[in-house]
Formats: sequence, C-alpha cells, structure tokens
Amino acid sequence: MNSYLTGGIIKVLREQKGLTQNALAEKLGVSDKAVSKWETGKGYPDITLLEPLAACLHVSLTELLSGEPITNRNRSFQMNRSLFYICPICGNIIIGSGDAVVSCHGIQLFPAEAESPDEQHSFRVEKIEDEYYVNLSHSMTKSHYISFFAALSDNGIQFIKLYPEGNAEAWFKIAGVSTLFCYCNRHGLFKIKL
Repeated sequence: MNSYLTGGIIKVLREQKGLTQNALAEKLGVSDKAVSKWETGKGYPDITLLEPLAACLHVSLTELLSGEPITNRNRSFQMNRSLFYICPICGNIIIGSGDAVVSCHGIQLFPAEAESPDEQHSFRVEKIEDEYYVNLSHSMTKSHYISFFAALSDNGIQFIKLYPEGNAEAWFKIAGVSTLFCYCNRHGLFKIKL
C-alpha cells in the first residue's frame, strides 16, 4: 500500500454497508464531494475523521488503515495454536487462539515466539499428586523478572501472573497439560513440551 489509506477500500466498505456517498458524508459531517475525492484518490480524510469513518463502515481502525478485513479463518479452534501478545510498554498480556491484529498503547503487537529455555531460563517441573510445581531460579527485581507462567492443554490454558520481588514459581493442574511457558521481561518467551 502506497499511502496510509486507499480510496478503493473506503468505496468497497461503503458499498458493502449499502451506503451512498451522500449518506456517508452526512454521517461524517462532510460533503459528498469530499467522499468522492477520497474514493478516487484525489484527497484523504482528515486524521480526525478516521475513527468516525471506521465506525460508520463497521470496521476497526486497523482494518480501515491496512485495507485488510479481519475475518475468523480459524474455524476449528485448537489450543496448540495459542499465541501470546505482550506489550513492551505496560506488560499487558493478550492470549489469542490464532492470528489477530492486536495493539496496546498505540503500537501493533506481534505474537511472541517461544524458544527452548537457555541456561538462565531453564525451569524445573515436579509432579506432586495431581499438580505440576514449576519453578525457576531467576532474578525477580523490578527491572528483570519472570512475568508469567502458562500451562497449555488440549482444552485450555492455565495462566499464572507473577510480579517483581515475588517467587518465580507456579502450580498447575496436570489434566492434559502438554506445554509449559514462561516469560522473562528482558529475554522473551520460553517453552518446554512435557
């Protein structure tokens, strides 16, 4: 895409919603000539109109700007396709069941790629009755810590959020757990298969 927004996508979305140029213009408080200019590439909507335009066209701002509709192609959900989106600014964690457009603090997040644990992030797993006890010898200071542990099974995710100055440990019910994850705020996501 050569520009931040193409007129073609505005036209396609407008027609899909059954709106005329005049009807869209009225909803946005602009002239139908302005909408015509946008659609022919002779002008662009003012930045203050982008959110209202996306709302009128019933799409997200991300969809409008990218020109790509977001559709659910993941018709047969599988837990082993779960993805972790982690905000580098606030540490917000979003778990998705497939590809998604996710943003936090105005930046687009991409799924964290899990690696095999290195020497510093090798976590131990101990089976105690019907639970796994997972722990890790790791710094837990405010600037360097393990943010979470997660246990993935065929029917769900068990998630334990950790905080600085706590212990890098968690308990998980064993029921079907196949993969364990831990996330270091400096070094990223690690996983082990059980």
